Amino acid sequence: MSLRDFAAYLGVSDRTVSNWEGGGSGYQPRAESQAVLDTALGRASDDAKARFAAALGTRGATPRVAGRIEVDSHKFLPVFIGVERARRLRAHMTSTVNGQWLESSSARVDHPEAQDCVLHVFACGAAVFHLIQPHVPAALTDLAVWRYRSYASDLPWARDKLRDLLDEDRARVPNPEYVLSLYWLASGPWTGNTHDTALRLLSTPSVLVDRGTPGGPTPLDATVEEALLATGFDHPDIVSFGVRGVSTAYAGWSGVAYASHSHERSLSINELVSCELTVQALWCFTRQIQQMVEDGQDPSMPEQYGWRFLRAAYSRLTTARAQETAQHVLMREAIMKTSGLAERLRAAQDALRESVG
Repeated sequence: MSLRDFAAYLGVSDRTVSNWEGGGSGYQPRAESQAVLDTALGRASDDAKARFAAALGTRGATPRVAGRIEVDSHKFLPVFIGVERARRLRAHMTSTVNGQWLESSSARVDHPEAQDCVLHVFACGAAVFHLIQPHVPAALTDLAVWRYRSYASDLPWARDKLRDLLDEDRARVPNPEYVLSLYWLASGPWTGNTHDTALRLLSTPSVLVDRGTPGGPTPLDATVEEALLATGFDHPDIVSFGVRGVSTAYAGWSGVAYASHSHERSLSINELVSCELTVQALWCFTRQIQQMVEDGQDPSMPEQYGWRFLRAAYSRLTTARAQETAQHVLMREAIMKTSGLAERLRAAQDALRESVG
């Protein structure tokens, strides 16, 4: 195809394709552009895929599946900014009024690639960026590579955004971190045990990626994903919280993957996001206390966010509520276990109690 025809085929501008071509082998398109190219390759003929793989010098093309994979990626970038900074930001935000027990406010912020991005600021001093990015990857490996590459740019973006919102020098703004992601699988070509394995792989994408390459994370050989989907994949750190006939759901060391089979009976995406936001906020809150201890300081927080606050948080996250379903309880247990938050809450609670004792 000519440059213009190829741009029209992909649905992008002529200038975009010119930038790709002019950038040479060292140029890396944006994540959304990579997804468009991956989709085009997935639709190509077997002969075209073979020639593409030969041109790259790889042992095989990325595995492609017959069908359409649709995944909504939910990223969470938590950072502890302190109670005073949180108060300043929340003064210009909308308070959360959905019954959440952690007092917070939120506001939408612009992100260069996300479909939607909301900054949640909690009164206890934690802030969490929530990015929603739908994807139609040709294979799970493509999504895994995108995930690691995009986090590398999203974390400094979040810090710069905080700097602008706080109107502070960049050196004083704390660094956001990565804890867990959330993948909502809207559709996929798999059935039976293969579908189950696909969700497990979504919760632990590192098994599909080589993160040690000099140029950044790269996909493993095509046969890896094919073999795992064919033979199954499991790991002791993966925790299931799905309900037969209702949902398939896993929490792993990298995140949560969920597929609904019964819209009326399964968890909603808002319920999953709400749990993640709570866990992420408390995770970075306890991380701040841990950092004080490791720096040789006596950890301290405002009285309303002292050890009693953490004791109450632990109870709320580990005790079933009267109106909850078994799925809600299983979800919290799985996320608490894989994130290590339960242990962090207890350790932070002990540290704060000792510092005032």
